[in-house]
Amino acid sequence: MMGRTRTARLRAFAKINLDLRVLYRRADNYHELRTIFQTISLADRIQVAFTPSRKTSIRVTSNVEIADNLVARAAEACLDAMRVTGQVEFELDKRIPIGAGLGGGSSDAAAVLLALPVLAGRTLDWPALLYLGGQLGSDVPFFLLGGTAVAVGRGTELYPLPDHPASSGLVVAPGIHVSTADAYRRLTAQLTAESQQNKIVSFQSIVWRGIPPCAIEAESSWGQNDFETVVFRRHPALKLIKQGLVRLGARPALMSGSGSAVFGLFPEREKLPRAIQSLGKERVFPITLVSRPKYRSEWWKRLGAHTKQNLWPPQN
Repeated sequence: MMGRTRTARLRAFAKINLDLRVLYRRADNYHELRTIFQTISLADRIQVAFTPSRKTSIRVTSNVEIADNLVARAAEACLDAMRVTGQVEFELDKRIPIGAGLGGGSSDAAAVLLALPVLAGRTLDWPALLYLGGQLGSDVPFFLLGGTAVAVGRGTELYPLPDHPASSGLVVAPGIHVSTADAYRRLTAQLTAESQQNKIVSFQSIVWRGIPPCAIEAESSWGQNDFETVVFRRHPALKLIKQGLVRLGARPALMSGSGSAVFGLFPEREKLPRAIQSLGKERVFPITLVSRPKYRSEWWKRLGAHTKQNLWPPQN
């Protein structure tokens, strides 16, 4: 017997890494990280429909082909955790470039974890959501939080940071494939105990000093991404993109994750049109930083027909 269908139109925001340090390879084969995550306005669109049913079926249609679609995996894990059966249909409009270090797949998975309990009329508490997110991917728990946050461990241990004004910037996604496994392998060979201690001290100073509220207050050297040393060596075009963003006035300009997307934040929004024009044929996305309050308000708006306002995670 079928129940009433509930639907929602979601936005799954991308992320950038404002700072990223790789310390060492752990016993569980993950790497110990120190990073600062930041949600940005670039987002996938997801239409979801849930209908109670005695049997579960999950169907995902997408405008691009995705080999390992985290949306279906997240939905299955979420339904199992809630002990709910039903028919779930997703229409995924991918706008975040795949494999660019922007967390698109992880954000899609987190969107499912936040929305499906509301549509199913159930509740998953924070420990359950964080556990499911960590099982799906190291970046997924961050998208259950949004805004600006420090992540340690393999990236799943999160500490919120104060939000800052919504700086504007650009993300350049040149379509170069960067193998994350290869980047880690090449970087691991360079890791030493001395560099590890230096990275910890440097990262602490960045966090304690506070992220500059706008890039004009920051020097061009503000923020680091350890992957740049090995990835730029293998893909010099990405280094040229970063250098171009710096010349155009971006502060900071960094690669996100293990690449291949490179972003730049601009102290003056008026510089963006010239920067876009100067980047020529590159695939460029104008962005703003999305604060935690704005991230949550977007979710409350998207689930407004089914949820109580001002509760996080969203609840039916």
